[in-house]
Amino acid sequence: MKIINKTLSKKLCIILIFNILVENKRQFIILLMHNLKANFDKFIGLTKSFFSDRINEFDNFQNYPRNPKMSDCQIIALALTAESIGIDSESYFFGKLKSDYTSDFPNLIDRSNFNRRHKRLYPWISAFNQGLSNILNQGEDTYIVDSIPVPVCQIAREKRSKICRENFETAPDKGYSAVSKSYYYGYKLHLVTSVRGVFSSMDMSKASVHDVYYLTDVKHSLLSNCRLIGDKGYLSKEHQLDLFSSCNIRLETPKRSNQKGKEPFAYIFKKSRKRIETLFSQLCDQFMLKRNYAKSNLGISVRILSKITAVTVLQYFNFLNNKPLNKLKYALAS
Repeated sequence: MKIINKTLSKKLCIILIFNILVENKRQFIILLMHNLKANFDKFIGLTKSFFSDRINEFDNFQNYPRNPKMSDCQIIALALTAESIGIDSESYFFGKLKSDYTSDFPNLIDRSNFNRRHKRLYPWISAFNQGLSNILNQGEDTYIVDSIPVPVCQIAREKRSKICRENFETAPDKGYSAVSKSYYYGYKLHLVTSVRGVFSSMDMSKASVHDVYYLTDVKHSLLSNCRLIGDKGYLSKEHQLDLFSSCNIRLETPKRSNQKGKEPFAYIFKKSRKRIETLFSQLCDQFMLKRNYAKSNLGISVRILSKITAVTVLQYFNFLNNKPLNKLKYALAS
């Protein structure tokens, strides 16, 4: 009888602890939502400050025949605010805005209008991300390159899926993920970051494209006179010589076990590579990189760019407040 009572008490304790954790998570989400207007004000202030010499008196990048209710800067700030607090569903986000924040956002536009304008502002969001990353990466001479799978649907739906298939050049296809040791259907996101974890350049390709081909794009980026650390997927003597001769970029990769003259990969390089892997984990966890609601290639591209820009903005807030750059969950706390 005593054994039964002890077992029941343990189960009750586990259930109680679980309920407390669920309630704490719910309260945390509610707290974020209650601070949505305050967070939006931070993003809109930074956006208007950054584009101060490129916007007109109405905070737009162009002159509209009829002045829209929400400015271009507000569209960018609202999209980044949603991504920064972990809301990637526009339908859910606008439902909450219309039901709980009508007084805070009296000029809120329709979701479809927001979606169209968000996609048209892709070049400006990219310029925003690049400008902030240039500030954070000043003086950096070591960068990391890697890729991550971005599935658009389950592999079982590969044949009948019509997502992002506007044309063959930008359509998704089937690829292999060495991390999960499985096939997926979608794209591959290529990123270059500094050793501090700040993005420098990015691109998306079909899932079947090998990592080494992205090094051609790196050659045409702003990188030069630096060291680039990659994994074995970027092992290519031809690209290594090309990067060094054209941009003075020294590509460092571990050698395969069957290569002649194989030497142990420097520990400092192995340690540096962990930074981008941690950043990928943050993108997948906090920013839900692999959850896709887009139906077009431009749609998924602007959503991924917004997630990456939100990371860069949070890092910039930490930089201004003298906090560790990659403590992203606490960047909006001050």
